[in-house]
Amino acid sequence: MKIIISPDSFKESLDGTRAAEAIAKGWASVRPDDELVLLPVADGGEGTAAVFEKVVGGTWMKAEAVGPLGEEIDAYWLLLPDGKTAVIDSASASGLDRVRPMLRNPLYTTSFGTGQLMLDALDQGAERIIVGLGGSATVDGGAGLFQALGGSMTDEHGDELPFGGGALARLARIGKSELDPRVKAAEIVAACDVNNPLLGPRGAAAVFGPQKGASPDQVQELDRGLKKLAEEIKGQLGQDVADVPGAGAAGGLGAGLLAFCGARLQPGAELVLEAAEFKEQLQGAAMILTGEGRLDKQSSAGKIISALSRHAREAKVPVIGLVGSLDPKMKKQGLQKIGLDAVFPIGSHPQPLETALGTTAMDLERTAAMVARVISLKLGL
Repeated sequence: MKIIISPDSFKESLDGTRAAEAIAKGWASVRPDDELVLLPVADGGEGTAAVFEKVVGGTWMKAEAVGPLGEEIDAYWLLLPDGKTAVIDSASASGLDRVRPMLRNPLYTTSFGTGQLMLDALDQGAERIIVGLGGSATVDGGAGLFQALGGSMTDEHGDELPFGGGALARLARIGKSELDPRVKAAEIVAACDVNNPLLGPRGAAAVFGPQKGASPDQVQELDRGLKKLAEEIKGQLGQDVADVPGAGAAGGLGAGLLAFCGARLQPGAELVLEAAEFKEQLQGAAMILTGEGRLDKQSSAGKIISALSRHAREAKVPVIGLVGSLDPKMKKQGLQKIGLDAVFPIGSHPQPLETALGTTAMDLERTAAMVARVISLKLGL
């Protein structure tokens, strides 16, 4: 029996490749004769570059960059075999996992490092840059990225804005004259992991701010800053980014790439599935095992599981999800909307999140083995 194992990353715990290996190990311990096809996936969030490396190859490139809190770090991006295409995870330099929980505050975190990785890719001859949006620690609307690329964001006194979404409310002038000219010449694709707009109740601040450490008051402050940014982009650059689907991805980085770099926003899930030749892989498959860290209403808003399940439905292949946690609000109708036939939370008992993150591989292996036993009983094998 052919089983496709296609999990996304489990945020702050396992990338998609390691998650797939853990699931495969558990399944094979019960059903060693099944054909297991490991095809980790991503939706533009963290792990996107690693998935591209697995399905099409490439060379990892190391670069010095500024982390979310302004610290010097080493980060990585992928140069594809054509030598002209770069794949950059915004999470590599600007990721949430680079900030300890007690220090997370998107009023101050910056996407500057992601812009530095883009510059490094251009230095290495890249003509096409895919930026995976997701897993960032930032809600700065791409302001930091723009500054790294040579742009300026100044207040009414002509002073450059400091890092972080908290400074955006003081924005008075957007300067593109010093922007690296190679940015305009390159093809830039923003691979969005969600379809949220920049502003409002479904916007970058309201939906993702709390995940990145923002309090309710800070969420309001961040949304006001992003609104100011959108107003200045519209007034000075003539582009309306406020309600564009995907503009709110990675704390508004989608909007910044669109406005400052002329990027094309594209659902990352479809981009990755196309590169992995997922439709072709479905031929002859009996089942798909997928998974992610948390299954909630965002899972149907551009996330990989919904895109994967849509293709599986067309091919009449059932999909089982293994998830770190399941939002209690996700009733049967919600799971059907995503396209999952069954869901298994992998935790065996209540425990602190920090502890659970350390046992994800073991929990995936155990749960996959349990599902395999159920399948064996159903098939009478």
